[in-house]
Amino acid sequence: MNRIVQASSLDDNKFKTISEFKWCINDGGEVTFIWGGKEYGVFKHNDNKFIISEINNDSSEKCYNTADDVLEYMVGKDRLRDVITQVTVTDRTI
Repeated sequence: MNRIVQASSLDDNKFKTISEFKWCINDGGEVTFIWGGKEYGVFKHNDNKFIISEINNDSSEKCYNTADDVLEYMVGKDRLRDVITQVTVTDRTI
């Protein structure tokens, strides 16, 4: 039996709360999002550290110990914590 699984919409992928974002990345979710015209990626590395950076910009990469620390990352002129519920989430695994 063949089934078609419909992809999530951008609105479905959006984080409704900061807690939802923290749950996602704490459980190993990988997220890409757009803010200020730039695309960013967040994932949990094998050593349980979180990596976040602007896509294709290695100099912007930062490594953090906790999801709360990730939320302090600056996306352009904004702190991620202040905009995570407003970003355009383009891909989200959890």
